[in-house]
Amino acid sequence: MLTLVKSHGELADLSEAELVELARQGGENAIRLLIERNNQRLFRAARSVLRNDGEAEDVVQETYVKAFTALASFRGEASFSTWLIRIALNEAVSRLRRRKPTSELEALDQAVSADAGLVSLFPLSLAPLPADMEAARSEMRQLLETAIDGLPEGFRTVFVLRDVEGLSTEETAEHLNIKPETVKTRLHRARRMLRLVLEEQMRGSFAELYPFDGARCAHMADRVIAVLRGPQNVDSWGDRLPPP
Repeated sequence: MLTLVKSHGELADLSEAELVELARQGGENAIRLLIERNNQRLFRAARSVLRNDGEAEDVVQETYVKAFTALASFRGEASFSTWLIRIALNEAVSRLRRRKPTSELEALDQAVSADAGLVSLFPLSLAPLPADMEAARSEMRQLLETAIDGLPEGFRTVFVLRDVEGLSTEETAEHLNIKPETVKTRLHRARRMLRLVLEEQMRGSFAELYPFDGARCAHMADRVIAVLRGPQNVDSWGDRLPPP
């Protein structure tokens, strides 16, 4: 059953692998902490595919439910966070396929071939806004989110994982199951596309894009725990599930 193996504070310094092992034992606090640590990245990854906050949040919840009810199948060949992102991206793409023609999903490769004529890349400025420009930060964030949403799907997801989430080329390639060279190409072209749209307006920080914090972040763990306690997951958790 789900149990409070340790207090939240006692778990704070544990590694991901240690938290996963406690989660295997039904440690509710370990599950909650794993959710808190991965919420932002999963939300950004899902939203980069779906371009819709509500659908992305649904994907995040579904990802956690699938992962924690199938935790026995996690072999640790990749990190737990990588496993989660793969589940989230698969779920997001699956939802996208249900609402978009296949031809649109296959447009990426054609876009890569047709993109050779774009002007040379000028580096994007990632410098944070000065403290006295807080009023402009929200407007800039909205501008950036809109511009990023306009990128083709494959470019958009690579851009979000690399420049928004800060993953390395190798990590991004592993998450997306593509070659590092493909990551570099798509990131290069995504930056060029954004530069054409934003030009001199690019002055903000990416750190605040697609926020998933506060109440939404706190409630995600409660929602996932509630689903894990539901009757549909009895086979996965058995008598480890405590009464509500």
